[in-house]
Amino acid sequence: MSELSEQWPADLPVVRVRVARPTDRLDEVVAFYRDGIGLRFIESFEGAGYTGVLLGLPGVNYHLEFTHHEQGSDCPAPSRDNLLVLYMHDRAAMDRVVQRLDSMGYPPVAPENPYWSADRSVTVEDPDGWRVVLMHIQRQ
Repeated sequence: MSELSEQWPADLPVVRVRVARPTDRLDEVVAFYRDGIGLRFIESFEGAGYTGVLLGLPGVNYHLEFTHHEQGSDCPAPSRDNLLVLYMHDRAAMDRVVQRLDSMGYPPVAPENPYWSADRSVTVEDPDGWRVVLMHIQRQ
């Protein structure tokens, strides 16, 4: 098994990662990820019929983009096993995020894959039905 490197490969000099997807519930989705999960607001934009919001982690090198087109989007959620997984060392902080999401009306749901067992992770669906896993891992 190879060791994980802290450096990007020289032939793939990526400096930023963004995952983008459409939604017809932009305000609800932004509230879920910003107020519920705790991602930071980076910026918003409008143009060419689109409204969008970028949310991310400190340093803005890893972020999510949610867009809404003025004519709507056919954007159904994928299977229950398409996941955004956020790994956390602090179980108490993870539990606070889960409680905050639950109080906003987003309770935990059973994972599709038993690997994401309840003893170490929690799965929650966002307003569009996309699933987020909060996974507790021990510090090494």
